[in-house]
Amino acid sequence: MIRLLLDMGIARSTGVFLNSLGHDAIHLIDEGLERLPDLRIVEKARLEGRVVVTHDPDFSRIVALSGRRIPSLITLRLGDMRPSSVNSALTVVLRETSDALVAGALVSVTDSGLRLRLLPVQG
Repeated sequence: MIRLLLDMGIARSTGVFLNSLGHDAIHLIDEGLERLPDLRIVEKARLEGRVVVTHDPDFSRIVALSGRRIPSLITLRLGDMRPSSVNSALTVVLRETSDALVAGALVSVTDSGLRLRLLPVQG
């Protein structure tokens, strides 16, 4: 089970889907935090032991520059961001990278595959 925090660009239905798979997914809007700045989202995820799921590339920079191992981050860069496509991609990502996500990682997902970088980012 992975604890996830879904950013505003991710459909709320994806949270329902992830919870049905046995994960603990919350969406910012469900907590009334739709206007929370990116830095505070990263801090919330770190304090709660959650992986941030987003399509906003700014989060990669924030997490990398923090120098910390957590929170992990999944950045979706898919051509099709409909919930069905996102759900399919996340199913694969969570199956293939769960150990790295728990340890601390940046995972970038594109239509051609995924790229994983362990945290903290060096140099």
